Amino acid sequence: MTVDSSAARKPRRSAADKAGTTGSTTGATGTNTGTAGAQSGATGTKRSTGAARATRGKKSTEPELVQLLTPEGKRVKNAEYDAYVAGITAEDLRGLYRDMVLTRRFDAEATALQRQGELGLWASLLGQEAAQIGSGRALRDDDYVFPTYREHGVAWCRGVDPTNLLGMFRGVNNGGWDPNGNNFHLYTIVIGSQALHATGYAMGITKDGADSAVIAYFGDGASSQGDVAESFTFSAVYNAPVVFFCQNNQWAISEPTEKQSRVPLYQRAQGFGFPGVRVDGNDVLACLAVTRWALERARSGEGPTLVEAFTYRMGAHTTSDDPTRYRGDEERAAWEAKDPILRLRRYLEASNHTNDGFFAELEAESEALGKRVREAVRAMPDPDHFAIFENVYADGHALVDEERAQFAAYQASFADAEGGR
Repeated sequence: MTVDSSAARKPRRSAADKAGTTGSTTGATGTNTGTAGAQSGATGTKRSTGAARATRGKKSTEPELVQLLTPEGKRVKNAEYDAYVAGITAEDLRGLYRDMVLTRRFDAEATALQRQGELGLWASLLGQEAAQIGSGRALRDDDYVFPTYREHGVAWCRGVDPTNLLGMFRGVNNGGWDPNGNNFHLYTIVIGSQALHATGYAMGITKDGADSAVIAYFGDGASSQGDVAESFTFSAVYNAPVVFFCQNNQWAISEPTEKQSRVPLYQRAQGFGFPGVRVDGNDVLACLAVTRWALERARSGEGPTLVEAFTYRMGAHTTSDDPTRYRGDEERAAWEAKDPILRLRRYLEASNHTNDGFFAELEAESEALGKRVREAVRAMPDPDHFAIFENVYADGHALVDEERAQFAAYQASFADAEGGR
């Protein structure tokens, strides 16, 4: 499917055109605030830290974590990122809460539908709602998203109907939406390849003269893929307006993060010559602020950013996975105490930004969404079991024909067994 570069609407501003821009110099251990117009020696491009110093030169026993809401729902000040959520209203906060609740409800319904045999597979986002909603709501309409297969919350933010996500998981289509309609690309199953797609698209809109940005989502496991490393190289060298948003949910299926990297993932950006920042991925306000900052850098001609959203996959990798085989209940319990939805609810209640009527109405809306999703999936046709053989070769192939015949015999064996009862 051809993806239109529809983002080319306004000329891109260079960093030099932006008043008050401050530069940075990349040191051995981090990106430090420098004087205006400082140059990046690696790529020869200006790189502004804006209000944020993504990685620092000072030593610390723990990686820096941007957090604006504690797990208890307390608002904490952050001199570097508060400006990016300074204008947020009580209505906006309720909207973020609604987004997370409805996304979780849709996700739970899809998981149940898979267990009932209505879907072939489902990749749950449970626990990652803040990372997806916060970053998704930071985007402009003309920005472009390249997701993996778990970005159901980002799809929600881009206006993709939840029922359109399910056709692929039922096996009746290859993605049920037009990516150009919402600037939200089709789900990518191949691990890490979308980072390259995002980088190439970002390079393209730069040539088109757009001031839009591109965001690529991937997980901690994908960060070990060569495609991601190559996208980092190209984006840095060409100063592409792309944000790499890594949802570090601690587990690449059954492989923990500490067995994938000797340094925190966001620090990998240093070796490629662009900033990296770790944000509390269960804090929707922090994810919103950091992503806004990173997108602003991209749109202003300052190049790529790596955002590591430090979160947790509360459920299985997919419905074919059993996480109890490789992680303990105590780990999940520790992360349940950091639940992103409960965190924002506590803040809303403590700040008198809502009332019982809001929660009751949202509960009713949530149940109505679940019912609509359930009915839509059950109204979908059954998948064609032989469609998998149709598009392997343009002109057919003897081996594929043989495999099709073997599969047909296998399917027929069930009918024969039932007829013999």
